Amino acid sequence: MLFYLIAAHALMDFPMQAGPIAVEKSRHSKSELQKQVPWYYWLTAHALCHGLAVAYIMNSVGFGILETVAHWVIDFAKCEGWTSTRLDQLLHILCKVIYCFMYVNGWRLEL
Repeated sequence: MLFYLIAAHALMDFPMQAGPIAVEKSRHSKSELQKQVPWYYWLTAHALCHGLAVAYIMNSVGFGILETVAHWVIDFAKCEGWTSTRLDQLLHILCKVIYCFMYVNGWRLEL
């Protein structure tokens, strides 16, 4: 399961995160597109894609919601300059490890 979670993360964070999402998810973007679509729409959409992948792999909407929130907060911190790209990725992978630990120990987070 951990392999699938990390692979899905890599897919969602790199090839599936198109150029505009990577730029516009930051509240510091000053582009024309940012004026039309606010940063939090972009960041939330990106985090929801990650949440969807986790929910699908773990067959748990609860884990998907947890991932959506965690991904949103971690990426917001990176966009604010509070973390580096390396720390950002480490935190994302750590979340996946924690989800697997929780799952193996009987947590299902069903809604």
